Formats: sequence, structure tokens, C-alpha cells
Amino acid sequence: MNVISRRHFLKLAGASTALVAAVPTMLRAQSATPKGRVVVVGGGFGGATVAKYLRLWGGNSAAVTLVDANPNHVSCILSNMVLDGSLNLSQITFNYAKLQQKYGITFVQGKATGIDSANRVLKLSSGKTLPYEHLVLAPGIDFKPIDGLDFSKIPHAWQAGPQTTLLKQQLQQLVAGTVTGDFVITVPPSPFRCPIGPYERACLVADYLKRNGKSGSKVVVLDANASIVAEVVTFTKAFNQTFAGIIDYRPSEQVLSVDSNRRIITTNKGEFPAGVLNVIPAHQAGAIVRNAGLVDLTAANWGAPVNPLNYESTLLPNSGIHIIGDSQGTAMSKGGHVANGEAKVCADAILRALDGGAPDPVPTVGAACFNPVTANTGSWLSTLFVYDPATKTMVKAVPPGTVEAPVANKDNFEKIFEWSANLFADTFA
Repeated sequence: MNVISRRHFLKLAGASTALVAAVPTMLRAQSATPKGRVVVVGGGFGGATVAKYLRLWGGNSAAVTLVDANPNHVSCILSNMVLDGSLNLSQITFNYAKLQQKYGITFVQGKATGIDSANRVLKLSSGKTLPYEHLVLAPGIDFKPIDGLDFSKIPHAWQAGPQTTLLKQQLQQLVAGTVTGDFVITVPPSPFRCPIGPYERACLVADYLKRNGKSGSKVVVLDANASIVAEVVTFTKAFNQTFAGIIDYRPSEQVLSVDSNRRIITTNKGEFPAGVLNVIPAHQAGAIVRNAGLVDLTAANWGAPVNPLNYESTLLPNSGIHIIGDSQGTAMSKGGHVANGEAKVCADAILRALDGGAPDPVPTVGAACFNPVTANTGSWLSTLFVYDPATKTMVKAVPPGTVEAPVANKDNFEKIFEWSANLFADTFA
């Protein structure tokens, strides 16, 4: 097992700041007093980054309040490596102390329950209200319900934390022989958070079973999509060669129901009993976004439609409500690095608006992801998105569009920790 020591991991996290973004395209004077109040809902890679950069770039131009139901953020990035013991949850858990201390951000632990858009007020479950000039919603994802699915028995582990721990415990039981059968994982219909993630998890679990002498247990991948949707070269090779006879990949499997007590899943093609069942349901935008009427329920993309110049809602224009991260509905992929890039574009646009200006007319968002394939090999994917004024959308740059690592190897594995440490520092430090 390739266990990453806490000391080595934290050294990487503390030493790297390469993802600190280029300065905004418009230089601005520092304000002695705030020109407006910005409230941010959600402290993940989108919300924490936008809060940080509003203060880093704007100084006192904006009074920034960050709201999250939890005191810490547990990163989905690298969370699959917790399953095989390579990392601990503590190594990918971040609090908001540095954002408060270094940048003067006010942190409020609470659940956002409603928006009074006419009066520009955010409502919390505690009864407290937060007035704003700009509201940034970065709540992440919710799941669409599946008949019979009980997450206390059948984990999704697609929101890292206790669910990750539960899935790890069940995987350990499979290795120990306490339970028998296959590890069955579902891939939700696209778009979904971290397109690489389910395939990465399937590979790491297959590698873990293989290294622990459990190659008799297969990893059955039930993909709702017609084919692998990310890193096609890498995962096709992994499924067919590296883990031949262990990974059983099955496309176009639509989940119909789950028997959580017996760990049986039913799809449009039949029943699949499991020793460990990992069901990742279809996604939807966070409740605060849906309940505010910011999602077009008839659209194929379940995210909220936004103007990618400033991420303001197009269903409620001129409202000062912006949506970033997984809940936004552009054609950009959904993931932590993308959310980090969107946050910087959004922060710059809000600061420009507070100065009475227009947003940057040509924003770009770059996204990369380094991911493990085995306990000591890794791969990567990189995409550059640019604004197309003709369609008023973000599109993949041509060239390079999307570039995938030609081969999974040890060098790419080491770079996983450099890349993630940069991203963690850029977001939370």
C-alpha cells in the first residue's frame, strides 16, 4: 500500500501556491469602507474561493460573509484514496480560520433556507437574516431520489465525510470476508460532479481487492451513460487490461430501485446482488437554488442557467444572485478545479460591478484533474474553457480542447499531490 504520510502531504499543501490566480484584468483602487455586502452560501471550492478573492483582490471594497452548515469542508478531491487507506479524512478536511484571519471574511455556520430576492435578504434556519447587494450560491449538489435507497446502509460517498467512512468500512468487511460478493458501483447520468470520479473509484477498489487477494470479487460498474464519459483512453485500458477479469463494465444501465437491506440493485437490464453496493444517484442543483426558482426544470442540464461573464442568474437577471460550482448550468464540467476558476471570474465581476463597471468580456476558465488509477500510478485530464460572444456561452478552446494523459504512470501519481496541494492552498489558505 502506498500510504502518504501526513507530514509529507501537509508539506506539499503548505509549500505550493501556484494556483493563486493571475491578477484580475482590471486593476482597482482599495476602498477604505465597503461599497457593498456580499453573502456567499457554501464553503467548498467555489464558495470559499470567491469569498477569498473578493477580499484578496478588493480589500475593503466588499464586506464578505461566508455561510455553511458545517464548520469544516471535507474535500471530495482525493477522497477515493481514503477508501484504500492511502489518506485519512483529516488530511482532506479544511476549516475557514485562515479565510477569517487573513482576509477578514465573516463566517456564519448555519443552513441557508430561503431568499427574499426583492429585498435582497438571505434567510437562515436559525431565523437570522443576512442582507446583501450580491449573493453567491455555491451549495454543491443534491441527489434525485431512488426507490428503496437508504444512504445509512448503501453509501454514495459523493459528498465526502461520514459517507466516505461508511463505504471504507464496508470495503474492509469485503476484504476481511465478513461479507461476500461483488463491489457494485453506479455511475449517474451526465452531467454529474467529477466525471472522472466513479471510474477512478472503480479502479482503486479493484486495485485494493487485487492487492489483498480478493480478485475473486469483481467490481461491477453500472454506468447510466452509453460509454465512459471522461479519460476514455485511461479507463478503457484500465478496465480491459490492468484490471481484466476484475472490473466488469456495463454501459447504459439505468437504476430503477434498490433493496437496501439485501444490497440488491435493479436496473433496466436486471438485478445485481452485491457484497458492497455503492449507489451514486443522478444529481440536481442544491435545494437553495432549486427552491428559489433559479433552475429550468425542463432543461436537460439540471444546473441553474447563468451568464458566464458574471455567473448571475439568467432566470432572475439584475438580481445580484450568482450561482457557481456544481449547481451552475453552463456546459463546463463540474468539479473542484472548475469551481475554483468560476469563483475568480465571479469575484472579479462583482468587484467591477461595485465600482460601477462591466464584467470582463473574455473570461477563461482552465481546469485540470490529476487522479490515481492504482496505488502508485496516476493520470490527468486538462481542459480550457473560453467565452464565445456569438453564443454567449463557455466553450472548449480549440486547440487544445481537452487533453488526456497518454499513459498512467508513477510520475503522474506524484503530481496528484502537487496539484491538489496547490488547489487546497489557493482555496482555503
